[in-house]
Amino acid sequence: MKYLVTGSAGFIGFHVCRTLLRAGHEVVGFDSVNNYYRQDLKEERLTILEAEGANAPGRFRFFRGLLEDSDLLATAFACGPFSAVIHLAAQAGVRYSTTHPQAYLSSNLEGFLSILELCRTFSVPHLAFASSSSVYGLNRTVPFSENHSTDHTVSLYAATKKANEVMAHTYSHLYGIPATGMRFFTVYGPYGRPDMAYFKFADAIMRGETIDIYNNGDLLRDFTYIDDVVRAIIMIADRPAQPDALFDPNNPLPASSSAPFTLYNIGNAAPEPLELFIDYLENLLGKKAIKRYLPMQAGDVYMTAADTSRLEKDFSWKPHTPLAEGLASFTDWYKERKPWLQ
Repeated sequence: MKYLVTGSAGFIGFHVCRTLLRAGHEVVGFDSVNNYYRQDLKEERLTILEAEGANAPGRFRFFRGLLEDSDLLATAFACGPFSAVIHLAAQAGVRYSTTHPQAYLSSNLEGFLSILELCRTFSVPHLAFASSSSVYGLNRTVPFSENHSTDHTVSLYAATKKANEVMAHTYSHLYGIPATGMRFFTVYGPYGRPDMAYFKFADAIMRGETIDIYNNGDLLRDFTYIDDVVRAIIMIADRPAQPDALFDPNNPLPASSSAPFTLYNIGNAAPEPLELFIDYLENLLGKKAIKRYLPMQAGDVYMTAADTSRLEKDFSWKPHTPLAEGLASFTDWYKERKPWLQ
């Protein structure tokens, strides 16, 4: 099979591409390799994928550019036909969106429109695209269900992800494009994003620097290990969304539609206290953290907790990796690289 994976130099995209290549599939990657976080890590991921493509049963071809560059993106689409497009590229970061809003409009809205238009033009059989748990915003009913309201986002990043879901549903309704939105919950693991809390905490602990802990440490997160996430993504991508025969226009639920469109939470379904997370890191790294407690940050939420029953029912999927085991895998990779010495 052949897949187009956007965001292939990113954390989740890299792991998806590598898994597909090792399974013997062909992969066309697309990424801007921007400088939102360390580009050398993104380049390292690409080097690994190129080696995998040369040595594994699958083949890897890569396009470097912006999603907004519709001509270049069309060239990547023309490498198909694809079994599915797995769209993971986006401008990431909740807090960054409060200071750099324009980046989110360009990549996450204009870029996503380019993806939708090309899926229509090339008659793509399935678009599996990244959304985020951040769309739940002010919702305090936990665990978060795909059928909960997402009308009260608290960051521009979350607003663009909500917009992606609405845009995808519209194209699915108008043009019959099967589309599935994947709401990720705090993904972590080796080759992860240096802007994420677990990576920043590890850096600060090893350097003897202070770590900022928001809401005075009273936060809960549904930490989800990367291998569990990748397994869900590929299963979803391989099963195009179908219209819901039970869809009721008089009582429309967000996660179903008369169009071939659906949504899934991908999370660990077991939120953990942030302080416990830090304790695990301290023990695994062999150093104590220097902590600074701060109020809640603008755009942040108190708890993320995934209701994954829909994913479990449709795909018999369950997360396999406990937090302590997943963090051990991350810290083993991290200590081997010794990034705090670079």
